[in-house]
Amino acid sequence: MGKEWTGLLVPGFLNEVDSIKRREILLTNKRYGAYLPLFLSLFLCLQGCYSFTGASLPPHIKTVAVPTFKEQSGAGVAQLGAEFTEKLIDTIESQSSLSIESDIGRADALVEAAIVSFSDEPSQIGSETERAIANRITIVIRASFIDRVQNKPFFTRTSFNGFDDYSVGDFAGKEEAIETAVDQIVDDLFNRMVSNW
Repeated sequence: MGKEWTGLLVPGFLNEVDSIKRREILLTNKRYGAYLPLFLSLFLCLQGCYSFTGASLPPHIKTVAVPTFKEQSGAGVAQLGAEFTEKLIDTIESQSSLSIESDIGRADALVEAAIVSFSDEPSQIGSETERAIANRITIVIRASFIDRVQNKPFFTRTSFNGFDDYSVGDFAGKEEAIETAVDQIVDDLFNRMVSNW
């Protein structure tokens, strides 16, 4: 008798609990739904204050000159200065409202940079052979960023470095490590350029 009563009571009781839970969920959704317009307007307001495609620049800085990075490391890595320059120009054009000006005399701002150090040294030694199994590429540049309109520096002779490891003997891996180090430096340099405003 007790078993029959329990069997009849529990399903009905569970249905009522489910119904109560559904009502709570609906009320919660309605409560949060009331805040939706507020969240949307806040999001749009913030989007207007900050550009997701670049930094907010001083109104007088519209163009920037980026001469080829000088090679002062003595490492003799072919085309490294040109690679840095091209990547920085691509980053400036895609992530800011600046235009690249090839004539320094007509540019509102100027980036001057030099590769001051390039090293390719062991970073990991094999336990059995005691020989290097991985090398680390480390690149250091020094850069200045000048406001040519107001004739003052945003920053001068600031060092930026990047590094990455690759397996010894892997030429493609070495090229990728160089590219990763260049990307790190370009990102840091660009972020420093726009963080000064």
